[in-house]
Amino acid sequence: MTRYVFPPPPLPAVAVAGTDERFPVHRIYCVGKNYADHTREMGGDPRTEPPVFFDKPATALVASGEPLPYPPRTTNLHHEVELVIAIGTGGRDVDPARALDHVHGYAVGNDYTRRDLQAAAKAKGQPWDTAKGFDRSAAIAPIRPVAKHGHVARGRIWLEVNGVLRQQADVADMTWNVGAVIAELSRYFELQPGDLIYTGTPAGVGAVVPGDVVRAGIDGLGVLENAIVAPGAVAGVDAAAGAR
Repeated sequence: MTRYVFPPPPLPAVAVAGTDERFPVHRIYCVGKNYADHTREMGGDPRTEPPVFFDKPATALVASGEPLPYPPRTTNLHHEVELVIAIGTGGRDVDPARALDHVHGYAVGNDYTRRDLQAAAKAKGQPWDTAKGFDRSAAIAPIRPVAKHGHVARGRIWLEVNGVLRQQADVADMTWNVGAVIAELSRYFELQPGDLIYTGTPAGVGAVVPGDVVRAGIDGLGVLENAIVAPGAVAGVDAAAGAR
């Protein structure tokens, strides 16, 4: 029997829509600059700047309906609605033609970003970790399994703050589609069951403040909703996307 120095934390997990099952999360990968309009919005050129990868800790997860405390060390917290891929079968150097076989399901996600810290890191050529990988920075709605709902190749993706539409596009607008993202990511990392991949956001990202209610959705995948609350306003919130 393994003896630990202290009790290990609960396994981060995400609800599976329509069931009492939970999807255990291994790792969270993210894709940046995967919509041409957002690449231009951030001052880049989609013709010369391909999508990029970064990651977040699994403890960044926060479930739909849970309050999201405004994080420290920022005055410019941005929302980014995204299609999330839930990997059910791992692999390395995945064949693009078979990439979709590795998908367990999809969900609506929101990649929260400390934009001021990201801008500072970019200016100095430093990593994005403090801008992207903070607590409760990866909101996610329940996962909808492919076996029941099928794959997502197109569909309206949108986000509103306090009822005002800010982001709207189509999943088909992604520079790299789901299969291409999985295949390329697997060239860098051996994918594992339980991995989540946030696939990038369209244009329209912007700041949120305490008191805002953020709703986001993708056709066929439901709605993700979180209220932004003041720092320290929530005690003991489980960041493991409902793992308790």
